Amino acid sequence: MKKIFLYPFWLRFWHWFNAFLFLVLIISGLSLHYADPKSFFIPFRISIITHNISGILLTLNYIFFLIFNFTSGNYKFYIPSIKGFGQRTITQIKYYIIGILIGEKHPFSANEKRKFNPIQQVSYILIMFAFLPMIIVTGWLLMFPELAPDEFFGMGGVWPMALAHAITGFILSVFMIVHIYLGTTGGTISELYRSMINGWHLLHEEEIKAEKEAERKPPAAPGKLFPVIFYTPTTLTGSLISILSSVIILFFIVIEFFSEFQNPYLGIITYVVLPSFLIIGLLLIAFGAIRENRRILSLEIKQRKLPVIDLNNPKHQVAVFVFSTGTILLTVFSIFGAFKAYEYTDSDEFCGKVCHTVMKPEYTAYQDSPHSRVGCVKCHIGPGTGWFVRSKLAGSYQVYSVLFKKYSKPIPTPVHNLRPAQQTCEQCHWPKHFYDEKKRNFDFFTSDEHNTEYKLTMLLRVGGGSVEFGNHSGIHWVMNLANEITYLPLDDSRTLIPWIKVKSKYTGKETVYRDTSYKLTGEMLKQDKLRVMDCLDCHNRPSHVFFQPNRMINSYISNNQIDRTIPFIKNVGVQVLETYTRSRETAHEDISKFIWDFYKGNYPDVAVAKKEQLDRLINFLYKIYMRNYFPSMKTSWKSNPNNIGHMYSPGCFRCHDGKHISDEGKVITNDCNACHIIATQQPPGQPFQESSTGLKFFHPGGAEKLISGQLCSNCHGVRKKSQVFQVEAR
Repeated sequence: MKKIFLYPFWLRFWHWFNAFLFLVLIISGLSLHYADPKSFFIPFRISIITHNISGILLTLNYIFFLIFNFTSGNYKFYIPSIKGFGQRTITQIKYYIIGILIGEKHPFSANEKRKFNPIQQVSYILIMFAFLPMIIVTGWLLMFPELAPDEFFGMGGVWPMALAHAITGFILSVFMIVHIYLGTTGGTISELYRSMINGWHLLHEEEIKAEKEAERKPPAAPGKLFPVIFYTPTTLTGSLISILSSVIILFFIVIEFFSEFQNPYLGIITYVVLPSFLIIGLLLIAFGAIRENRRILSLEIKQRKLPVIDLNNPKHQVAVFVFSTGTILLTVFSIFGAFKAYEYTDSDEFCGKVCHTVMKPEYTAYQDSPHSRVGCVKCHIGPGTGWFVRSKLAGSYQVYSVLFKKYSKPIPTPVHNLRPAQQTCEQCHWPKHFYDEKKRNFDFFTSDEHNTEYKLTMLLRVGGGSVEFGNHSGIHWVMNLANEITYLPLDDSRTLIPWIKVKSKYTGKETVYRDTSYKLTGEMLKQDKLRVMDCLDCHNRPSHVFFQPNRMINSYISNNQIDRTIPFIKNVGVQVLETYTRSRETAHEDISKFIWDFYKGNYPDVAVAKKEQLDRLINFLYKIYMRNYFPSMKTSWKSNPNNIGHMYSPGCFRCHDGKHISDEGKVITNDCNACHIIATQQPPGQPFQESSTGLKFFHPGGAEKLISGQLCSNCHGVRKKSQVFQVEAR
């Protein structure tokens, strides 16, 4: 019998400490799953504290293992030899199934060159470098759920982590039980356990005799399948990484093919992350082979700069066949992968869901927009290589901004790097046909106790202009058809416009309008600061519309979704959304509390009689809030003004304010009838009015509310909290 020292102190310390932590984690984990929280035997509170502390120590112990494992070279014992691996594995399986039961000697004894049999090597690689990292990562994500993705494989981010944690924990528990049992299969029940305590392994007479016979035998010629330069730790590691990455990529492609819904995280892992690991693995194979080839050549007397390929040599034939086939397959899959990566990075899911927190407001608005069937890239990139390259370069900075939290809150509207509307919008919309008058019915409800209705019908004069027929009036007179309009914006949102030039394409005449309240300099009017007006100057949010609570509540009341007979329902709804609800996480609770407190305190009979209607109201208000308010990104309808109209933002009145005057004294019109005609209206408490030539607008708040020169948005737009009309309690 002979003793050999196989297990250094650091390895024994890690092994037993790891076993202790596993035992504690199994007991505390089972307690968390099955124990009664009120149990005095294993209190829930103590179990979770114990589980968390043990998990932290397991992480530190694993890092300790990785450092010493690679610095000491112990990792080499885990890497199986490729030649004869299949036969050795079959021999080992036969031993575990039959031989161990009938007292046969172990086919592979541990020694200084080989600590583990082939099955141990494979199982330890999976356990130590796959399952153990998995349970550590998922454990940390469960400990800090805010770090988990909001969505993973179509499920909530925390649930898949919990499922993976539980499944991995079960696998590791089974492994631990099997491992403990196999520890009893030495010469005696305690022999292998003593080895892991003192570090010394016992070689029996049969094993010593087999080793001596092996030493006396002449070394067999290497029968490796590939040239010797490919059998290094670096190339084998690269091969393992490449094979695992390829298998996982194919597996995910199959999942995506059969999946009914596209998952953004699955796509980014399949076509961006895993291919990166595949390339790293291939580079490691090439690096290891080249380095080993140079090392071998440096030992030879005659130096050769390039390897010699002899196709009469069977090994070279195999190597050339494998290399050629691999290169062809890699090229084909690389082309396919590059196309899929390109296709995926242009998908709506990638644009809206990968940067989930950052882009959630815009993606939510997009899904409920008139252009929700139009892909993001159709407008943000459009056709052509140049704009595609520009968008990807800009996207690189956006990735950096998201990773290092350098992005703005709210995300600014990309007015500076969008393509002209003629190259995007007008691929579907044809301005020459923007004519006719469109009838629009509006139902408004005032903020009084009775939610008084105010009906209004307008004829929107869409209008336009063309070179053939000359200039026409109407909303689309500003289109670049009969007129080219150039203007100077003073701010990024293009709200302040002090200078406008109109050039008639029919006559060539130019007219310049200036807002006399601004002092302009020649530097400000340089060509690079001017902009030619197009669709997006008015339709600035065609696909990302955030709706005002006042407008949304009007729509719900008009469609009988909200009971109009509930007192102050319009006013209370706006108040709770604008001034009381602060968080998406507590939105439903906040809205419910506000509504019930108000009606129980001021209208207790209504609270009882209209309970079902109030519950519906709460749900609709919650829906409005979740659609239009994103406090974490400081985004709401207030931060995203819409230039269509002039009710909630300056919009049309940026230019049509009566202050822009030409040198000849001509003023840009601010006549309401230039763009729309009020055909019918029925103000609160007034008779129904109708006219084919247009009615004078009657403000529902009364004549005293019509302050001369006042813009609609001054009251209806973004206001301070103190300006919100408060309901007087009875």
